[in-house]
Amino acid sequence: MQEMGINAVRTYESIVDKNVLDTLWKRGIWVVNSVYNWGGADADSAAEPVKATKDHPAILMWTIGNEWNYNGLYVGSSFFDSVGKIRDVARVVKKYDNGLHPIASIYGDVGKLDQAVDSLPEIDLWGINAYRGISFGNLFRDFEKITGKPMFFGEYGADAFNADKNGEDQESQAKATRQLTEEIIGQSSVLGRGPCIGGFIFEFNDEWHKDSDGKPDRHDTGGTAPGGGPYPDMTFNEDG
Repeated sequence: MQEMGINAVRTYESIVDKNVLDTLWKRGIWVVNSVYNWGGADADSAAEPVKATKDHPAILMWTIGNEWNYNGLYVGSSFFDSVGKIRDVARVVKKYDNGLHPIASIYGDVGKLDQAVDSLPEIDLWGINAYRGISFGNLFRDFEKITGKPMFFGEYGADAFNADKNGEDQESQAKATRQLTEEIIGQSSVLGRGPCIGGFIFEFNDEWHKDSDGKPDRHDTGGTAPGGGPYPDMTFNEDG
């Protein structure tokens, strides 16, 4: 990751092992540490990972939820029930973090984002998971119409299986990764070009468990996800 120029990783579960954080930090890699994704847990459960890691220099920010507007915090909660839980979690995080780090929430694209933003002033910035093919289209402009807070991509990219060809297509995957990354740079807040502070390519690890018809120890081609779809086939093959 260091050789690739990666300077941050985003987790889907909390990293609390200081040895892992030390290893990443020695290589100049920040951690965007998830503290709450599963809505069945009590909001106070977010306190432990915050208390365990808030003083480590690798911690860049905390995240709450993962495209929760699609999955209802993985328990099928309604939109505003999810909002209420995220608000409770954010208050727990702020209580124990003492304002050391910003809090982000990871949202699926930008539909109804205005309602989420208006309801959650506790959220300092927004992570957007977006799959719209080979371009983000008007996403940046739409985001800026909703809020003046910064954004980043919690997920973007493309899988390596092309359903149109029924085969592996790393060339298309590389093309999408490059073009989408260039769009992010073109909207970089660091460079004064837009609202975006960066993004996380989905993903560094394989997810061989995603194809429910396949085997977890084999590279299959299935797996589905909500949202639009990746380039070139607009089809999620998350196992691939």
